[in-house]
Amino acid sequence: MARNGKQPIEELSVQELEHLLYRKKRTERRLRLRRLREMGRVVDVPHLPAPDHQGMGASVALTSSYATIPPSPPGLARRIANKGLLLVEVTAVVGLLYILFNLWTTQRELNRELAAAQQAEAIGLALPTAAPTPVIDLVVLPTGHRYVEGRSPEPVESGDIPAHLLPVMQAYQPPPLPTPGPEQARVIQIPAIGVNHPVVEGAYDWEQLKRGVAHHIGSAQPGQVGNMVMAAHNDIYGAIFQHLDQLAPGDEIVVQTNQRAYTYVVTKIDIVEPTEVDVLAATNHASATLISCYPYRINTHRIVVFADLVTDASGS
Repeated sequence: MARNGKQPIEELSVQELEHLLYRKKRTERRLRLRRLREMGRVVDVPHLPAPDHQGMGASVALTSSYATIPPSPPGLARRIANKGLLLVEVTAVVGLLYILFNLWTTQRELNRELAAAQQAEAIGLALPTAAPTPVIDLVVLPTGHRYVEGRSPEPVESGDIPAHLLPVMQAYQPPPLPTPGPEQARVIQIPAIGVNHPVVEGAYDWEQLKRGVAHHIGSAQPGQVGNMVMAAHNDIYGAIFQHLDQLAPGDEIVVQTNQRAYTYVVTKIDIVEPTEVDVLAATNHASATLISCYPYRINTHRIVVFADLVTDASGS
């Protein structure tokens, strides 16, 4: 017998079981929709046809009259980020185009200048050059000579002088000696190596080099802005500059005129080829350059001492 007026499950027919299962599912769905409605997750949508409940055992869509809340639009932060990325991309493209344009214009300008240079060379025109520093009239540094034991020294005309420079050297005429003046160098003193000798004009004049340390005509006078060039022999005529290689940065060179004395301080010592005449170039400050043959009695190179003016004896 059925308890509480209910028929036992095992006595129900298949149709009755399906109907019972449908009612149970519908009740559960209604309860779930009620909870969702209370949570605000579903809303009623009016003017929709009622759900179709016909068909026992069929899947009935109880939520056909409901719709979920549409998704909210993207947040403000995301919109700002998207615009920022777009700005970065546009900037990168513009920058790339700017670089390509600069490369194109630079190449075009170089090609134009090259074409102009080639055209000028083709028609034999002299290309424009920047204004040079005062021209150096020598092709070989001074004091060059042969040393042969037991024989009189003589100026070198071959050997360490390149063959293509020999005609120039043979044709070279030293400039005339300037009229003596009160600001010309008279005495040079180098305490570190015991030099205390007279100074004469004409660093490339063989006769003047016999008399002492020669001041190169056209170079700066003592204390003046520019390069004061002096030369002397290392193994003949007193071997005045024999020990230039013993000097060191910081040693003093004092040059006296009729009016005052100027002190220079050694900054660098170098060994160069005889043809490296750029050491004679003018400077934009008061400096001194001492030159002699090197090594001792071999004389294939030149030793060059560079110094800068510090002060004069009066302290001015």
